[in-house]
Amino acid sequence: MRIESTKSRQVRHVAALQKKARYRREQRAFVVEGIKMVEEAPAEKLQAVYASDSFLAHGGADRLEGISYTEVSDHVFKAMTDTQTPQGVLAVVEAMDWKPEDIYGRKDALLVMLEDLQDPGNLGTILRAGEGAGVTGVVMSRGTADIYNPKVIRSTMGSIYRVPFLVSDDLLGELDRCRKEGILSYGAHLRGAVNYEQADYRKPSAFLIGNEAAGLSEELAEAADVLVKIPMAGAVESLNAAVAAAVLMYETARQRRS
Repeated sequence: MRIESTKSRQVRHVAALQKKARYRREQRAFVVEGIKMVEEAPAEKLQAVYASDSFLAHGGADRLEGISYTEVSDHVFKAMTDTQTPQGVLAVVEAMDWKPEDIYGRKDALLVMLEDLQDPGNLGTILRAGEGAGVTGVVMSRGTADIYNPKVIRSTMGSIYRVPFLVSDDLLGELDRCRKEGILSYGAHLRGAVNYEQADYRKPSAFLIGNEAAGLSEELAEAADVLVKIPMAGAVESLNAAVAAAVLMYETARQRRS
């Protein structure tokens, strides 16, 4: 089968998943683009794979050996992609189904808790950097950017498949669970009394990262066990949210290695 019309039901389905967060939630599916993202997708989660004529004509068929796919014309593929320079292959993937027990209850717990982060690139970068640092889970407030946004997916570079995450309506409740699980929470805050490298993260830890513009809410900051700050030189007041999260996560990784 080869799709040659942008009016195809499959094409419209993919385009809607790319553009509409509500549709992604209703369908419990999202789109990944590029051969790496298709190859790394859990086989049981792959719902459909689409490859353009050009991709297949330049060795793409060999890369997709063993994967069932539908060929589409280059013109149609452009209507399905979210990128300016599409790689010629994409897939519809079933939403991940992590549970609280995948996040909590680990002796080596290293969590990142995000309050109303708005930038998709920041969210995706935190997942990617988090995987590299050994993060065991990410917990997001309902007001955080949609984790299945195409920009988030691209930024994760595959970590979306491997880093457990939850969306919560009650981050304060998540902090309560952290305490019950013996996980100490550290809020990244400008008024932190402790420089980040002075804290001990070798025990189960959770980092609280706030909104890019407003930082952590007063309520969440007051609920954190410890407020830590990253000292700034020059006239810089604070770091990008993803950079700050990476600094904290990799300091934890360094401490735990040594």
